[in-house]
This record gives sequence, C-alpha cells and structure tokens, in this order.
Amino acid sequence: MRRQVLLNWKAGNSFGWGLLGLGIVLHWACDPEIQPLMGVPMEPGDFPCNDPVRALAMAPAVRASNQFLAELCAGRVDLRERGVLVVDALGNGFLGPHLGRHGSHNVGRCVFEDTHIADKQSRLAKYDSLLCASGWNAAMLRAITRKPVTMIHEGVDHSQFFPGPRSGALDPGRFYVFSGGKIEYRKAHDLVLLAFREFAARHDDAVLVAAWHSPWPEVSAGFRGRLPAPLGRNAAGQLEIQRWVVENGVPARQFIQLPPMPNSMLPAVLREMDCGVQVSRCEPCTNLPAKEAMACGVPVILADNTGTRDLIDADNCVPIRSQGVVSGNAAGGAEGWGESSVDEIVAALEALYTDTQARRRIGARGAQWILEQGRTWRDHARELRSHLLSCARDGIGASA
Repeated sequence: MRRQVLLNWKAGNSFGWGLLGLGIVLHWACDPEIQPLMGVPMEPGDFPCNDPVRALAMAPAVRASNQFLAELCAGRVDLRERGVLVVDALGNGFLGPHLGRHGSHNVGRCVFEDTHIADKQSRLAKYDSLLCASGWNAAMLRAITRKPVTMIHEGVDHSQFFPGPRSGALDPGRFYVFSGGKIEYRKAHDLVLLAFREFAARHDDAVLVAAWHSPWPEVSAGFRGRLPAPLGRNAAGQLEIQRWVVENGVPARQFIQLPPMPNSMLPAVLREMDCGVQVSRCEPCTNLPAKEAMACGVPVILADNTGTRDLIDADNCVPIRSQGVVSGNAAGGAEGWGESSVDEIVAALEALYTDTQARRRIGARGAQWILEQGRTWRDHARELRSHLLSCARDGIGASA
C-alpha cells in the first residue's frame, strides 16, 4: 500500500511553493510506495503551458489528490487513522495555511527570513520533525529546538533548464543582464538598479531583462529601498515597473520588462542572457531564479549571504563577498542578512562584460554544478521520499 503524504499547500508553476509542489507531484505520480496529496485542489489553470506528456503522467495523481481532499474537507477521512503524513508549509513566524490538519507524523517545512523566532518556537509543538531548504535556516532552527531538523535543497526542472543555443531573436550586439524574483526589500532590486544604472551609463549596449512580476503585486507596491522613487501601481492595480525603472535613472531603451509567465517559458529567455544578477539581502532557501539561470549555463552574480551561500562554490558563479549589515527589515528580524556592495556588483558586471571566455567558463561550470550537486526537482523529490518513508517506517518522533 502506498504511503500517503499530504503536502499542505497549493501547487502551481508561477511561484516558489507551487513549483515545489508541482515537482514533487510529477516525480511521485507513479511511485509505487508513496502517494502525493496536495492541500489545495489542483485545477488545469494552475499549470498553464504544462506540456501534454507531463499532464498525462500527472492526471491520475491529480484526480486522486482532489478526490482525497474533497473527502477530507467533508469530514470523511481521519488522517491519523489512515496513517497519512502531513507536511505543513511554514513561513515567517512559523505560520501557514491549513495548520489544523494532524497526521500520523507531522512535519513542519520551515522557510523563513524573519530571524525573530526564539519566541515563536511554541508554534512548532505540533511537529514531530522539521524540514528546511538551506543551511542558514537549519542552523537557526537547531538553535531553538531539539526536534529533528532535516535540510533538503530545492531544485530546478533539469529537463527544461539546461544550456542551449540562442534563438537569434535578440540583437547579438547587446549585452543582456537577467534579474528575477518578486520586487521586495529582501530581494534587493534597489541594489540591482543602482548597480545596473552605473554599468549602463558606461555601456550603451547593456540591457537589463527583468522577470519581476509575481501573483502578489501588493507586496511590491511602494517599494523603494535605497532608490529615490517608489514603485507605484496604475488604476488597474498593476505594477508600473517600466516607469519605476526609468524614474530611477535607467533609460527605457536599456530595460526589458518581461510579462508574467509560467515557469516553463523561462528557459527560452535565460538562454538569451549574458549574465544574471541575484543579490538578495536574504534567501531562506537558496534563490530559485539563480539556480535556473545557472542550470541554463548563464554566469550569475550572487550575494554571499544567508541561504544563497549554499549555491556558491569554486568558479560556479561570481560571488559578492562584501556584505554590509542590514539594519532594518519591515517584516521582522534581519540578523545575518547581507547588503551587497553596489561597487562590487558593478565590478562583477564589468568583469563579465569584458571577458567572454570567463562568462562561458563560469556558466558551463554552474550548469555542471547544478547536476553534480543534485539541485533538481527529481533529486529533491527522491531525497524527500526517502526521508518521509524513513520517518513513517521508523516512527521518528511519531505522534501519539
């Protein structure tokens, strides 16, 4: 009999937690020992541009998950009696959706950037064990609890994100710099714009290509950071990213704003890029856009702080070592965060701009490293499967 695991969040292909759920469902769909169940119904619209082979492979698992959830919500399923393992999605303050569901073994998957957690540990009482996705989060958890903590890195879809030829659609005489992630203080888009503004003033052929949209524009509205002009919204509530970038000194001709898109469309964009800049002040996981760019052979400039450190190795990226203290975080504590030096970001851009061979070498090494280190959804699903089946078999911290 397959061990049922309730992944207590929503699957999708346009945000981080959703991609995690999608990757697990896809790789467990036909597994004879473990059955994926999502905590939110899965609909076709949740996976736009999902290719027909994947859709076909996932269809039985999706139907079974939705049927199970309907029975659970109707009160016809006792998770403990059924022996269902429950994995909750916990963010800042160890809060999350649907936390009233209790299984035979309860796992809290903790992804948090707010470092004020010492007084929140009582919220972990429900859990038999904890999961996280970076060494930084793991260290903080182990400092406040004796519960077992397991760190499993997130991944990329290596069947989609891999090095390949450029399409030839873009002007080959320009230098394209990619930046991804929703706009917020933690992601340090202000530092990206400050650095690119200076770099672009020296190089008229430089173009910043931004995948900065998210399903939650309200999180980004009003952001300014170290920039003079805040990010606004139009009458329809949409972010005015192009206007914001220009108001902060980057010429419109040197900026491309990508529209919202499913994750599966991003590889075609990344293969056109000359480099990437991902200099977050904090990453509780590791930084998904950075991993995806690396997997496509794009040399990436990375902040040497928090969870992003788990991506930095010999010659697989360009690390920004100068990390200043971050004094404030509207969402909570910022101990251990890092403020990347704008001057060092500019210097890194200059080095990649002038050295084509270095770009190729670092990009190739980054793509190789992603596979060697198992930073794929396939590897994540395999490691998580092994861990959860071990918990069920050995009764590690099993609920009474």
